[in-house]
Amino acid sequence: MSSFKLAYHANCWGSLGGDAVGVTSITNLAYRTFGDIRRAFADIATAGYEGVELFDGNLLDFSAAEMRGLLADNGLTLVATYAGGNFIFDDILPEELARIVRAADRAAELGAPHLVVGGGAKRFDGIREADYPRLAAALDRVKEIAEARGLTAHYHPHLSTIVEGPAEVRKIFALTGIDFCPDTAHLAAAGGDPAALIREHAARISYVHLKGFQKEPFAFTPLDRGDVPTDSIIAALREIGFEGWVCTELDSWADPLEGAKASRSYLESA
Repeated sequence: MSSFKLAYHANCWGSLGGDAVGVTSITNLAYRTFGDIRRAFADIATAGYEGVELFDGNLLDFSAAEMRGLLADNGLTLVATYAGGNFIFDDILPEELARIVRAADRAAELGAPHLVVGGGAKRFDGIREADYPRLAAALDRVKEIAEARGLTAHYHPHLSTIVEGPAEVRKIFALTGIDFCPDTAHLAAAGGDPAALIREHAARISYVHLKGFQKEPFAFTPLDRGDVPTDSIIAALREIGFEGWVCTELDSWADPLEGAKASRSYLESA
């Protein structure tokens, strides 16, 4: 793994969710981990990672000065922030993009190189083909917001959105210029071959989310277990000459530090 820089997402140190106020106020909605971010940073550093990714809500809970101090105290670099939106409803898109701007402003202020977004809502009555160009146009707006602040923007296909498996991945990236942040577990869970998708979209990949996945019972796992062939994913990254940040993550784990250490140990031997 010497050619990669290793980061870890702080999302495992508490329950995952969003702000309840978002039900009635889209402008104030954000992703967040309901946990101790200070402990997360300390554990991530202890596990041997160089960088950290934060949900937008957790990032904005701290002032820029507070976050700089927290990063410095733990010897970590802020690599990315993760935000998102529905991105298919014209009336609320300006509200969603305003949230992206707030997160991007703070990430840029702290010198982070990457902005990651998920989204592309499934409607109550199913997927409509016209929603793909709507999503693509919104993602191009996200790209513009990021570039204006010196960030690289990435779209993260995700279970429960209109972009899950390989066909949808190909469809959306033919319509938008944003970079592709492959999440290896989500892609595998949706029936994709993460290594093949990395090779296919190599020119669009400059940041990666890496985690394990087991089919039965459904769960995300550290990299040293599960049903995702992580060895072949790492081989694909090396084949395409990837040399950027790889962010390992684990949405939930009984002992977050143990999970982070397990994945780090796997990567050291990969």
